[in-house]
Amino acid sequence: MPRTALRVRRWAAIAVLGGLLAGCGTTGGESGTPAEPAAGAGPRTSTEVQPIKAASEITDAKGVTVSLDKPPQKIVCLVALCDDILVELGMTPTATNSAVLAHPEFLGKEKAAKVPVVPGGFLSPEVEAILSHRPDLVIGLEDTHGKLAPALKGATTFWPVQPGSWKDSVGYLRDLAALTSRTEEGEKAEKTFRARLAKAEEARSDKAALIIFGSDENFGVATPETDVAAGLFPKISHYPWKSRGVDGSYSLEEILARDVDVLFVETLSFGAPDGKLSDKLAENPLWSRIPAVKNGKVIEVDSEVWAKGRGTRSLGVVLDEATAALR
Repeated sequence: MPRTALRVRRWAAIAVLGGLLAGCGTTGGESGTPAEPAAGAGPRTSTEVQPIKAASEITDAKGVTVSLDKPPQKIVCLVALCDDILVELGMTPTATNSAVLAHPEFLGKEKAAKVPVVPGGFLSPEVEAILSHRPDLVIGLEDTHGKLAPALKGATTFWPVQPGSWKDSVGYLRDLAALTSRTEEGEKAEKTFRARLAKAEEARSDKAALIIFGSDENFGVATPETDVAAGLFPKISHYPWKSRGVDGSYSLEEILARDVDVLFVETLSFGAPDGKLSDKLAENPLWSRIPAVKNGKVIEVDSEVWAKGRGTRSLGVVLDEATAALR
């Protein structure tokens, strides 16, 4: 896959978000906790939620300490995980560079359009524009926006995040709930997500699933080791896909050999939309031979949610859509 596409996915998925890197997520050699093992469903997820206590200082699971004089009111989001958490807490970003807010499960198009957009895009947000909003807190992806820290120092507090699994995402939700004193909202959001995941695990499907992403025939496969959303799939389906590193992926021939029953497709756009990835792959004669294609089980999903969201609200949408398709 071209490096530009890989970098975008990591952002999205690691996210990359894999960072737009290869899949938007962290790998065993990168910072961050690896996603759930791909082999089997693993232990059943608990629906128990520990109380969250308000705090002016937290240290997240990656060892990053964030200290504030008072609960932040004006928060600028440079990564969709931030937008996701704020919506879960009943808050709205002061500014963002994500499109996830337009999804109907978030703010919807009309309300999202009122949130200022940080110019420069995901990879190069403009520092001057960020500071023009006089934020109390700026949240960005560590491996992408960490370079902005020196320029923001002294003017605001910068919190670099790097989720590698749904548990990381829950941890960030709890931490921001503590900092904003929105503890009840944080507990409720965590409880809702855990209940969704537990319910999906109870109805685990034996069907083989696959998530692919890209903008053209150079597609990538989302794996539990590199993608937060894909990390949920071994718990709810047969998902035999393993990471092959930033520069490795799977061919259509290999996918055909795995007898995929349900195929989820994330079309990533680099500029103006130029069509669905599934339509482009349909030009390859092997595509029509994949069981999911023959049986009408190819599902184009919202990449803003599936690839870039990575928070409890986004992952809840992923679970709902995935379990419905895997029945």
